[in-house]
Amino acid sequence: MAPKSKKAPSKKKMTKAERLRLMQEEEERRLKEEEEARLKFEKEEQERLEIQRIEREKWSLLEKKDLERRSQELEELALLEGCFPEAEKQKREMRALAQWKHYTECDGSPDPWVAQEMNTFISLWEEEKNQAFEQVMEKSKLVLSLIEKVKLILLETPTYELDHRTVLQHQGSILRLQELLSLKINVATELLLRQASNLADLDTGNMEKIIKDENVTLYVWANLKKNPRHRSVRFSETQIGFEIPRILATSDVALRLLHTRYDHITPLFPIAITEQKQNPVGAEQVNLEESTEKAVTEEKLFTEEKAANEDEQPKAEQERELNLVQEENKYEAIENTVLQRTSDSEGEDSQTTQLELEMKLLSEAVLAAQLRLVENVVELPEASESYKVDLCHFSPLGGVYHLDVLELPPQCKPVKGWVLVEILQEGLQRFIYPPETTEEPDPDVTFPPIEVTLEIHKSVVFFERPRVVRWDNEGKLWRSDGISSVYYNREDRLLTFNMDTLGPVTLIQDAHVNMPYQSWEMSPCGMNKVLLIVKTVFMELQIYIKENLCMLASVKLRGKGHEFHLKGKWMAPIPFILALKEAGLNIFPAVYSHFYVVINNKVPQVELKAYRQMALLSSAFSFGWSKWNMVCNSTRVVIRVREQLSEETEHHTWSLLMFSGDRAQMLKMQEENDKFSEALREGTEFHSTLYHMMKDFASPVAMERVRHSNCQFIDSVCYMLLSIRVLSYS
Repeated sequence: MAPKSKKAPSKKKMTKAERLRLMQEEEERRLKEEEEARLKFEKEEQERLEIQRIEREKWSLLEKKDLERRSQELEELALLEGCFPEAEKQKREMRALAQWKHYTECDGSPDPWVAQEMNTFISLWEEEKNQAFEQVMEKSKLVLSLIEKVKLILLETPTYELDHRTVLQHQGSILRLQELLSLKINVATELLLRQASNLADLDTGNMEKIIKDENVTLYVWANLKKNPRHRSVRFSETQIGFEIPRILATSDVALRLLHTRYDHITPLFPIAITEQKQNPVGAEQVNLEESTEKAVTEEKLFTEEKAANEDEQPKAEQERELNLVQEENKYEAIENTVLQRTSDSEGEDSQTTQLELEMKLLSEAVLAAQLRLVENVVELPEASESYKVDLCHFSPLGGVYHLDVLELPPQCKPVKGWVLVEILQEGLQRFIYPPETTEEPDPDVTFPPIEVTLEIHKSVVFFERPRVVRWDNEGKLWRSDGISSVYYNREDRLLTFNMDTLGPVTLIQDAHVNMPYQSWEMSPCGMNKVLLIVKTVFMELQIYIKENLCMLASVKLRGKGHEFHLKGKWMAPIPFILALKEAGLNIFPAVYSHFYVVINNKVPQVELKAYRQMALLSSAFSFGWSKWNMVCNSTRVVIRVREQLSEETEHHTWSLLMFSGDRAQMLKMQEENDKFSEALREGTEFHSTLYHMMKDFASPVAMERVRHSNCQFIDSVCYMLLSIRVLSYS
């Protein structure tokens, strides 16, 4: 029989008193922990508040110190920024020197500044008759040069130096030259077509001619045989041509494709703009408000009157003193010496005061002109028609292709040693296709569109498929309707499309395809020379700026190097900007661009001050894009900065700098941080300018270089920054 299992000892039951005691101990432990946590929290809170108090006191002391020296720093900055009116004064002297140089050269070309000479040149050219196409092309080089020179006069000359009448005269000269050049080309084309039978091809029996130079290319084909099967017109050794319908293949017509690398069709926009109307494509123009212009004029008159009065006063005083000396006849030599010194001193003071006032007025005018470059218009003009091309949004590129079906003029006929030709009084006439008829249309008769194949010039870059638009001569605008079946061969740069009616066409591209920029950097390359790099989605541009000139250093398209015709050519800033825009390399926002691009808009005054002071420091310091510029509000900018004396020197580490227009500070954070903080870097202070901020850390060599930078160089760097607007469009 199995032994009985032992029972487990029963657990002693806890008494009520023990339970109360345990509960009391638990409560005491909990209260103790809570008290310790409270004391710890209070201690930490006190420490935090103490740190905040110390930081506030430190911040307050720094602000107080900044305010105490602000007036001194601003005065020193004003002296440095005296380079801007000085640069404008030098540009004025250079314009006068250029006029004098043109006068002394006596090369027979008119002076673009003198309206009478331009009118004489135009009148004399109007009188020249029956010029061959080659002669017209040769003369067009001078005409196009004159047009560009007059445009640059309007763009480069400040508006306070151009009155309204002079502006209208220059614009009138441009329009007359453009119209006369177009007329001369038409007359030369007519002369060429009169000889079509003599120039006919032996194989086809039709005439084909190609004439080209650096500005114009003419493709012309005359239908002499009227073979209904010959409906494909291809110019020799090219793929350029037309596919024409049967009705044209059997008619006395000529086809003309005139490609002008210039655009004389798009209307000229006004150069002088007001607050209500601003130039949609002229954001790079140096313009002033009318009120500023009037104020400058009034102040100049006041200055002249005041200077005249001040000049009269020492003269009257001199006469009185001399009379007194003559009467007394004592100490004549001493009195005359004192009088002469006093008179010279007062004259010098008067001249100095007048010069200072003139420079002050010029400085205010330059500042107002620069501010206009970073201001945006408030309202966008409404498009009247859906097919109308918005020239604020799109840019015509590659010139204009004039496509025409022309009536073949009467041919020259040799008769007994003479050449007879019938000259039509109306001149060169266009063949109307499709024909205009008042009768009821025959459903069996159709007028199919004409197929056109063009070649895009290599000097123009398209980042997207180019759009073809046609010119509406009645509405004086570009339209996108009436064009179909567009095909673009990117490798061969060939564009094929159908047109209902031939006429002038051009290619357009979104003017903001390279905006906003992905990043930018500006670095010194020695004294008075910088390299500005702008990276976009499609390209990377590298631009050298040296003294008053700019040069395209390199272009990378989609990460690959690209040889470009502008590369290596030094130009003044405004012609350089125009050349890049005409080539499709547009990184220059216009006053309407903010309607088409998502931008990091900054207050114009803050942006302007930043660009001016960055230009002052550009000989010794590198500046670059920071992702934190997007985080801070519109009243502040954040940029990367470091000292760099040359391309070969070892780079310093980048620092983050925040600037609000009247306060600059170094940030404690780095570009790689995950969160934005305005905390001040240890050992740094507030300053009223970027110059004094960098002065705390820079080497003596760097600051010496800044103080001795060329004023034309500083002005050019500032103008390029104002034109590209890296702080708002990155």
